Formats: sequence, C-alpha cells, structure tokens
Amino acid sequence: MKKLFTILTLVTLCVTAFAQNGRDLYNKYSDLPGMEAVYISPAMFRMIGKIPDVEFQDESINFAPIIKSMTGFYVLNATDPKIAADLYADVRKYIDSGKYELLMEAKDNGEVARIYTVGDEKTVTSLVLLAQEKGETAFISIDGTMDRAQLEDLMAQAAAE
Repeated sequence: MKKLFTILTLVTLCVTAFAQNGRDLYNKYSDLPGMEAVYISPAMFRMIGKIPDVEFQDESINFAPIIKSMTGFYVLNATDPKIAADLYADVRKYIDSGKYELLMEAKDNGEVARIYTVGDEKTVTSLVLLAQEKGETAFISIDGTMDRAQLEDLMAQAAAE
C-alpha cells in the first residue's frame, strides 16, 4: 500500500509539473521567430485600473473593475505554420487539462475562434481565446478574479456596438 501511495504521489507531481498555464505557454513561445507576443503585468493593470472610464467605440464603458482584478494577460500570435500547429496543440492540452468551459465559438471562412472560461457562478478566474486559421494561431489568456456578472455585462455592451 505504501508503494502504491508513493507511485500515485509521483504521478500526481509529474502531471502537475507538466501542466501549463498562460505564463508557461508565453515563456515557451514568445521568443520564437515569427511570433508576436505581448505580456501585461499586474502592476500595469493596477495603474490602468485607476482610470475611471475607458472609451470604447464612442461609448463610455467602465472597464476599471475588471482591469483591477486581472493578474496576467498573455497574447501569442504564431504566423509560422509549424509553430502555429505546435502552439495550437499545446493550448488544446492546456484547455483540456483544466476545468475550462466553452463560452463561445465563431467560424468564418476557415477561421475558428473559441473563448473558454474557468470559474464558478460568481467569478471567472481565467479566460482563454484560441483562434486558428490556415497556418496561424492566436492565443490570449487573461488571469485574475473577475466578477462574472460585470464581465458578462461588458461583453454584452461590446457586442451591442
């Protein structure tokens, strides 16, 4: 029994060690040739969060509560077909290994974009966008503790524009 427990513990540690998050994927891919990469730190979110209103397409939408709650924002856009395929596969593993729920899917002329979230009824702790078209993959990961109702309201306001 002790041997079985030790083996299960080691397997769990290995799985945890290989689990990836937005930061891990960013670190793995951001310096590769043909990769566009953006990272925004929590310090930047705190600074931006002090701005009361952010203009969005001629309408004033208050992003401050959501922005203040963010702890990480990672963007990767791979234009090299081989790297794009690898990024897509790694992001799929990342999404499939978590408790992500498909929030939205859009398809247009061979391009597919999906938005996933993880959290509970009140809070979203991670939001992931994965978009793919011929030879290109885009990945956006937003981490934090975002109020689900506020996030849904902002998305509804933005969609109404």
